[in-house]
Amino acid sequence: MKRIAILLSLSLLAGCAGMQPPAAAPVPLFADARFAPPSEKVGAEELFTLSPAMRSYLNSQAFTRQLRQHGQRQGLVSALYSKSDLKLEYESARTRTAAETFADRSGNCLSLVIMTAAFAKELGMPVRFRSVDVDSTWSRTAGLYLASAHVNISIGSRRESGMRSTDQDDMLLVDFIPQDEALRIRARELEEDEIVALYMNNRAAEMLVQDRIDDAYWWARAAVAKRPGMVPALNTLAVIYERHGDAALAEQTYRTALQREPENMTVMRNLQPVLARLGKGDEAKTLAQRIASIEPFPPYYHFDKGMVALRAGDYGRARELFEREVKRAPYNDEFRFWLGVSHLKLGDISHAREQIAKAVDTSTRQEMRQVYSAKLAHLRRVGAATGTLIR
Repeated sequence: MKRIAILLSLSLLAGCAGMQPPAAAPVPLFADARFAPPSEKVGAEELFTLSPAMRSYLNSQAFTRQLRQHGQRQGLVSALYSKSDLKLEYESARTRTAAETFADRSGNCLSLVIMTAAFAKELGMPVRFRSVDVDSTWSRTAGLYLASAHVNISIGSRRESGMRSTDQDDMLLVDFIPQDEALRIRARELEEDEIVALYMNNRAAEMLVQDRIDDAYWWARAAVAKRPGMVPALNTLAVIYERHGDAALAEQTYRTALQREPENMTVMRNLQPVLARLGKGDEAKTLAQRIASIEPFPPYYHFDKGMVALRAGDYGRARELFEREVKRAPYNDEFRFWLGVSHLKLGDISHAREQIAKAVDTSTRQEMRQVYSAKLAHLRRVGAATGTLIR
């Protein structure tokens, strides 16, 4: 892919950490007349709505058995995420409503959090959403760099006589990383409006990936209107303006985001080429120097150099560069896969298999898991033919 200086804050793993309280609605940032009407309904009115199929599941024998065996809270989690019942798959291509996640039996972490909340609320259990302070995970799709952050959800006991606990220790944490690790990580409680805005921001980013600029605008606009001052949504809106050819609006929106978070690297990286395009060369140069002093190696820096080395046949150098990228982004399946390819080119089938197996495990997209799995199956056949142990 050609690298372009556009980075999105996408909540694929759930949400965005470090968001600030809402500010006044930045109405001047909206430019409705410049965009065609949306081709689909834009909004989140049915985000937590249970479908008839979900209600039927709530009344099923399997669900009732889980509640009876494990109690309400643990029973709900067991029913939703046991390998033998719904068999949910992690899949990040699209952020879904609660009903869509249930129907498709798949979703990214934000979708799974939304579905869990929908069931819990239907059962009368209080829920809390939390933004988890972990490093963003980068991916690259259709020329866009996507930063995924993380949220989780905790569930309280069913309300009795209007009483509920306000102690986080009395809440059952539901996370999609190991429970012990989730408990140790610093987190901040989110309001439901923030979850809704994150959902709409995700939809905007997903529209951008499909090059549906008009639809992306309306989703991003809805996210900003829902939670004014949310930096990921402002950044997405600015990216849309930039791709639409509205550089001045993009600059204004990036600057609004930086007023909220002056050190946000994603926004700064996006703003810098816009300034240069608008003829503000000195300011663009100063911002580039500031960015380089804070983060000299942008996302995919070592990876892109590794791909150049791989194409040139310098497999040892490629492996070294891919290893550097894996070290700072261990859950990026693309980095793992190409590290495996470099091992394979060097004749190291065992390590190639190890890295490609990790690519399968860490991939959030079903189609890529299939690609990696096919390569892994090939390596196993090669191993069997040569007598090499390939687990």
